[in-house]
Amino acid sequence: MSANRTLRTLMMPLAFAMTLSVGSAAELNPAAVIYKLPDQIPWGPVDARGAQSAVVVGDPAKPGFYMVYNKWTKGNHFSHPHFHPNDRYIVVLKGTWWVGSGPKFDPDKGTVPMPVGSFVTHFGKQVHWDGAKDEDAVLLIMGEGPATATEAEEK
Repeated sequence: MSANRTLRTLMMPLAFAMTLSVGSAAELNPAAVIYKLPDQIPWGPVDARGAQSAVVVGDPAKPGFYMVYNKWTKGNHFSHPHFHPNDRYIVVLKGTWWVGSGPKFDPDKGTVPMPVGSFVTHFGKQVHWDGAKDEDAVLLIMGEGPATATEAEEK
C-alpha cells in the first residue's frame, strides 16, 4: 500500500468524526444548566469613576447573595474611600487591580497591586478604595446584599 493511500485511509475516519462533532452541538437541559456566553452578559455603561459592571447572579441592591463583574478602566480610575455593610469577596480575572485601605486617598503611594488570580476580601464596615492604573482590571465580586457603599471622610 502506498504512503498516500495509507494516509487517506487513516484520515477518513478522523475527518468523519470531526464533522460529527462540529455539526451536532449538545442541547443542555435548562432545568439543569443555564449559561451566558461573554457577548450575552449585559454590561452597564462606564460611570463617572471609570467603572463598569454587569450583574451575574442576584441583585446587589437587595438582601441575598449576588455576583457582579466589575471593570475598572485604565487611566487612573479609582473609587474614593468607602465601606460596605457586609463582607465582599473578589477575584481578579484580568489586568492588575490596585487596592488601598483607610480614609487617606493616595493612589500613587497607598495601593497594592493585585494581579490576575488574586483573591481579596473587603470586610464589612472597613474603609477601602481601589481601581485601575495603566490597564483595565476585571473583577468578579461576590457577597450578601444590599451592597451599598458609604463614603468615608478623610481624616
